Order: sequence, then structure tokens, then C-alpha cells
Amino acid sequence: MKTGAASFIRNGDAVALAEIPGLDLDDFREQILQSCENNGRVMALFGQPGGADNVRLYVVLANDTEGQLTLCSTEVAARYPALTPACAQAHWFEREIAEQWGVLPEGHPWLKPIRFHHSCRPGHDAWNRSAETPLRPGVTDFFTMTGEEVHEVAVGPVHAGIIEPGHFRFQCHGEKVYHLEISLGYQHRGVERALVGGPNKRTIPYLETLAGDTTVGHTLAHCEAIEALAGCRVPARAQVLRAIAVELERLANHTGDLGALAGDVGYLPTASYCGRIRGDLLNLTALICGSRFGRGLVRPGGVLFDLDESRQSQLNERLEQARKDVTNAVNLLWDAPSVRSRFENAGPVSRATALELGLVGVAARASGIERDVRAQFPSGIYRFAQIPMSLYHTGTVFARAHVRWMEIQRSLAFIFDQLQGLPEGPVRAEIGPLASNRAVISLTEGWRGEICHVALTDPAGKFAHYKVVDPSFHNWMGLALALRNQQISDFPLCNKSFNLSYCGHDL
Repeated sequence: MKTGAASFIRNGDAVALAEIPGLDLDDFREQILQSCENNGRVMALFGQPGGADNVRLYVVLANDTEGQLTLCSTEVAARYPALTPACAQAHWFEREIAEQWGVLPEGHPWLKPIRFHHSCRPGHDAWNRSAETPLRPGVTDFFTMTGEEVHEVAVGPVHAGIIEPGHFRFQCHGEKVYHLEISLGYQHRGVERALVGGPNKRTIPYLETLAGDTTVGHTLAHCEAIEALAGCRVPARAQVLRAIAVELERLANHTGDLGALAGDVGYLPTASYCGRIRGDLLNLTALICGSRFGRGLVRPGGVLFDLDESRQSQLNERLEQARKDVTNAVNLLWDAPSVRSRFENAGPVSRATALELGLVGVAARASGIERDVRAQFPSGIYRFAQIPMSLYHTGTVFARAHVRWMEIQRSLAFIFDQLQGLPEGPVRAEIGPLASNRAVISLTEGWRGEICHVALTDPAGKFAHYKVVDPSFHNWMGLALALRNQQISDFPLCNKSFNLSYCGHDL
């Protein structure tokens, strides 16, 4: 590994592993802390087996203002001084590293399992559990409060209706929530570990089902990583079709979320309309590729399906009808004083808190943070056709709902514009072998927010390590803090305003 100061790289650029600066631990810590003090943030922090019995830590730092990425590494043994006390953004990542690699971040304020799985290094267990007391999801020491009339409310992991499992533990006094602790890991499938040794026939199905409602977003991030490692140039027509699919995915999910938010406050007109309109938008993706979730569309080198004139015309017409329908449905929501009164004061997350936690996507932009991969780290057609960033400032349920509505309007305008000027030409290029001993950072702005994939290849050009950071990984703590000093009855509303992924987190 190269030693010295960290250097800047770009989204989608493959770099030689030998060129990644390998810093000593003190310099590594200083690099992270200085970056976070100067408008930077931790985009990814992960481990990989290093030399001897050590673990090599990699960090991806992002400067949104400058549009710069930094990748550097260090080696640690059985323990190292935790970053979390000085950099809250590292909190979730350091818990993951401790669990995966058995390396203890000393001084971490709340160290506990995050997915409840055994270490990837046999014999290295950060939790000192024996075979007789295995890790079990949700079996841990929860934060507790004492005091007269203080009570605890436990919700999940099994919920009413069709919903993924997650456990929420509230510390309350009456209706007031003082603390919410979120415990996940009930769906851990070992996806990252399964990707090592690829790409192979199973790789794309893993990515398409990593977080099912973000099929296009995660598959696109993966394919752009593959293309960077293979030196492949994707045809312009394919880049436009990919972007249309990503924005259709955003439209369907944002529309569904606005309907669900309406349902959480008992406003049935918008709830009913948006549920149907979401289906209409999903059907537009099916019009392109046959799958409502976009499976089978995005592949390394481009896309598998093209748009002929007939289907392009249908897409335009049906999208215009959906635009009219969703406008009417959402305007009903904004025109209802009872809805506004519930939305406007619920679940606030201040800009300062959002910055401290490193929130991404809708949650960050609703707190006034300019953070959008499409504008700051663009790839594909977004390098030439940008979408204005949608911002609000209060960080409340209303702010997160309003940002969704602004994004719906801007995504619609973007798709109409791209359909009007759809380039001619092929929709897929040939993919050659992947470069050996390389690293690539691939970013996509999914509908929830920033998707980050980091791939490292071995001497044979296969994945030696593959790291996925779903936007939910950054944002679950934001939901926990949004409930501070709120009414417990507003939890469903706050939860839906973030609408985070359980499976995208658990991997």
C-alpha cells in the first residue's frame, strides 16, 4: 500500500490498490476527523483481512461541496481507539466492524451487535460469546431509564400487516418519548460475503433483491462499478434509459410514501389515490422491461431492453396521466389543515443533528443539507442533464413529505425531457474482464438517498471484497433522534416519513 497523504478520486474511477494511501492509525484518525470538521463526512468505513492477524480498515470520505472523494486505509490489530466519541458518523460503522471482524473500538459509547451474526474471522469474537450462548437477533442489553412513572414500550420485531421485522424499544414518561432504541438484524442474509469471488451468475440476482424497492438503484451502482473495472463505455441511449428507470423507481416510492403518510393521519382520499397511482407508476417500469420493480433491465454495459416508438409513446401518455393524478391527490393533502397540523411539528431533526449523524437523501435535504449524488458526484446522463436539488429546512415530517413532492415534480420533468431527446444507437456494450488489484467507488442517488458500492478486486480480477452502504444505514439513527421528546403516538408517522429499509440495512 502507498503511504502518505490521502488523494482524491472520482465516482466511478478505478484505482490501483497500490495507489490507495496506507496510513498509520494516528494519521488515519486525523484524516477522518479533519475531513468531518471541514465539510466532509464518512461515506463508508469497513474492514477486510489484512497482513498477519490484522484487519485493514478502509474509509471513503466525501466532500459534497467540492464533489471530492477520498479513499485511504490503515491496519489495526485486536483493538483501536474508537472514532465515534469524536465523530458520531462512525457510530454505526464501528459497531459493524466490531461484529464482522472481532476488532474492538475502545471507548465506543454504545458498542453492541448490529446484525447479530458471528465474526467473519473464526476465533475473533468481539462479544466474547461462547458456543453455548450464541448471538440471537434482538438479544442484547437495551438502554433503560428509571424513575417514577417511566415505562418501556417494546414494538416488534413482528408487526401487524405485511412489513419487514425490526424491533423498537421506547423509554417513555406518559406519552412523551425520551429515548428510542432500534434493533435490526433479523433478516441478515450475508449478501456482501456472497458477493466475494464474483462476479458470477448469482451476482446480479443478489443485487436486484438486496433491497427490493431499490432494485434499479442498487443494480445501477453495481453495474457502474463493473464498467469502471472493465473499462467499458456505456452507450448514451442506455444511460438515458437507466436514468429513466431510476427516476420511475423514485416516483413510485415517493408517491406511495405520500399516500402512506396520509393514511397514518387518517386522511383517506390521498391515501387511496396514491396507492393506486403508485401501481400505475410501477406499471410504467413493467412497460419497459416486463418487471414492475425493474428486474432484468440494468446489466453491465447498458440495459437489456430498448424502447420502441410505440412503447415510448405509451410511456409518455401514461406518465402524463399519472402526473395529473398525483398532482390532484397531493394537493388534497396540502389543502387539509388537519394534515398540516400533524405534519408540521412532528419528528424534527435539526440541520446540526443531521450533519453530525451524516444523514443522506430525503432526510438530509429536508433538514436543509445540500446532499445529492446526482448533482455532486454525477455519473451517466446526470453529468449532462442535472435535476435541481429539492430542499426544505425544518427537518420535520412535513419537510420530508414536501421534499418528496418536489422530487416527484422534478423527476417527472426530467423523464419527459429525456424521452423527447432519447438518443439513437445501441443499448449495450461488451464487457471485458475486470482489472486486477483495483478498487472502485460507485455512487447512485436512489430514491431513499445515497447508495455506495465499493469493490476491491484480487489478482485474478475477482471481487476480493465488496461493500454496500444502503442509505438506510446512515439514517436509522436519524429516526431514533426524531422521536426525542415526541409523542409515542406519532411514531408510525415519523417512521413512514423516513421509510427506511430493513433488508437494505441487514444485507
